[in-house]
Amino acid sequence: MDHWIDWRYDHLASSATHSTPEQEVRAALNAVPNSHFLAYELPETASSAARVIVDRQGTAVRVYVDPTSCTVLKQVPEEERFERIIFKLHGQLLLGNAGSIIMEMVASWTIVLIATGLYLWWPRHIKGLRGILYPRITHKGQTRWRDLHAVTGMWISLFLVLFLISGLPWSFVWGHALSRVETQISRMTTVPDWEIGAVSERNLVAGHQVSSPKMDTMPGMDMGSMTMPDSSLPDGLNRVVLAASQLKFPAPVLVTPPSTGEITWHIRSDTQNRPERISALVEASGQVRSVQRFEDKTLMDRIIGYGVATHEGQLFGRTNQLLNFLVASGLLTMSVSALILWLRRRPPGQLGAPLAVPNKQIGAGALTILVLLGVLLPELGASLLLLWLASLLLHVVRHS
Repeated sequence: MDHWIDWRYDHLASSATHSTPEQEVRAALNAVPNSHFLAYELPETASSAARVIVDRQGTAVRVYVDPTSCTVLKQVPEEERFERIIFKLHGQLLLGNAGSIIMEMVASWTIVLIATGLYLWWPRHIKGLRGILYPRITHKGQTRWRDLHAVTGMWISLFLVLFLISGLPWSFVWGHALSRVETQISRMTTVPDWEIGAVSERNLVAGHQVSSPKMDTMPGMDMGSMTMPDSSLPDGLNRVVLAASQLKFPAPVLVTPPSTGEITWHIRSDTQNRPERISALVEASGQVRSVQRFEDKTLMDRIIGYGVATHEGQLFGRTNQLLNFLVASGLLTMSVSALILWLRRRPPGQLGAPLAVPNKQIGAGALTILVLLGVLLPELGASLLLLWLASLLLHVVRHS
């Protein structure tokens, strides 16, 4: 969507004379008073505006500069870009970490619904494949809606679980837990390239992943590493940008200045297809010091990278997006059919929750699975504990 919004900034009148990256950065800094240089995004075509990202009192601002005249065409805070707003609505309900926790709990309970739904669907007395592998659309009433719900759920259950799990590294509780586990076992060799909870876009642009105030950041990625006086730029910007363009990394490509105590520039691809991401350290002279590819990452980082790319519909192009669309459509079908079934079956004037098992016993297998899910999904475990305590309290009140 941002490509459509910025279409006119990628189709400027081309010219034989172009400004240098340093001139474009200075134009951006002059357009945003009291700002500091964060990153330079390589233009994707010869007719694209240069994107310069600056920091204004902790806020990342994207500045579009005409490469011919050095005229500032547009400036917008990174957090106000359409894609960022949709991203935060999807993962955080625009509520920051509180919204992330809510979404994580919804995802956890959805996994429980899938497991229990498959149990209810499981064929016990097979009399053909109708209502098992394909719905009985010609039937009327409850049978049709039941099949739409159950059969659709069977076909999309595996993909839906994979999408839910692949989204958990973004969540506030589970994402931080995963990051801590990796740190403890010394596998975290790079800064995560996905967002954990509510993280400032400034940190993401500069290459940081700040998970909590108490967690250590990676060496050379401290919060103040990207700020510098307005009147100065680190040496070598033009040469580093030239080297970055010759590396041919997948777009968009960000060039960030040396961190505090470092002398090398950072070049990285931020393409949504994580397995194609690649980064490099480059000296001010333009000499490439090192390159890190996706296959150089640890096994856990690669697994998460594949999961994130699939979740975003980028791993295998249009086919991935079509698969995501079909799963989302199936989930919508299940939700609508479940609502209709509930409205038809619930007793008038009552909620319609299922009655408790007479002997109040839970099967050992079901209890084991529930405990295991509660451990693997902390928010699910916490909500189950709260429900158990609430039921005990209700029992005491009723018998007091």
